Amino acid sequence: MEELYIVTGAGGHLGSTIVRMLLNRSKEVRGLILPRENGMDSEQLTYIKGDVRDIESLRPLFEGCEGKKVTVIHTAGIIDISDQVTKNMFEVNVLGTRNVADLCMVYHVSRLIYVSSVHAIPEKKHLQVHKEVSFFSPTLVTGGYAKTKAAATQLVLKRAARGLDVVVVHPSGILGPNDPSGNHLVQLVKDYVNGKLPACVKGGYDFVDVRDVALGCLAAAEKGRRGECYILSNRHYEIRDVLKMIRSIHGGRRLPTLPVWLAKAVLPMLKCYSRMKKRRPLYTHYSLYTLTSNDRFSHDKATRELDYRPRDLYETLADTIDQMPHAS
Repeated sequence: MEELYIVTGAGGHLGSTIVRMLLNRSKEVRGLILPRENGMDSEQLTYIKGDVRDIESLRPLFEGCEGKKVTVIHTAGIIDISDQVTKNMFEVNVLGTRNVADLCMVYHVSRLIYVSSVHAIPEKKHLQVHKEVSFFSPTLVTGGYAKTKAAATQLVLKRAARGLDVVVVHPSGILGPNDPSGNHLVQLVKDYVNGKLPACVKGGYDFVDVRDVALGCLAAAEKGRRGECYILSNRHYEIRDVLKMIRSIHGGRRLPTLPVWLAKAVLPMLKCYSRMKKRRPLYTHYSLYTLTSNDRFSHDKATRELDYRPRDLYETLADTIDQMPHAS
């Protein structure tokens, strides 16, 4: 049976990485991109311009697929480090996911891979390791993005209970090359390399390579168990150690390291600085909360069942910097 992969968010960092991998495997791909986005050229690739909030704009993705094994990888979403759920974030991340899941049921697709987030998993106390859970609720997590991803994850799992073949993946903080979408963490690297990062904040997070997450999504499509969730994480890295790695790769000046309490106190100044430089702020109440939250995630299940093996962050940073326009 012929295979067809449908990738939503195909113009984003993860989505475009998945599309490239599928094309390298000679798979037929349909990619959903926004009307303002441009895509890659390939005979095996067809782009549909639409918006997950508009269900009618999604139908061309699914039409004419009779007799094919159709796998949908839903990466489309808004990653936002603001504190509250915004109207746009809810409509894209929750209602948009509902639209995609509903069409998967209408058109009887073989499998839906939903790209959730580790932020959808309720946070445990420090020193406790997070593993996969089976119930998600916005009331159990902190931050607007986390709340929308928790709601959307529970939504697709409910569709699984109604017969849809769903596998959920939970990436941690995505970094890596070929980012057309302005990923916040890639912006951190770029700002530091270009001398535009005002300060380092004490704390850290679990950073993972976009290529490893993409491979995890494809492995979930092939080998994941129906109705199961898989954490696609790496390990904790302190921000100061990330910047140290960047200095060893490309150079850069040492920055003052602010304790989180001080960063919170000067947050209005940091936001004003970003506004003056016409860049979105990297430090918000939610991003500062994240840097001190419990980010101990276990990817043992994904390693065991999907052969998921994330690479060292040094390689990720080197490839990210090498691919940036300034780097030579």
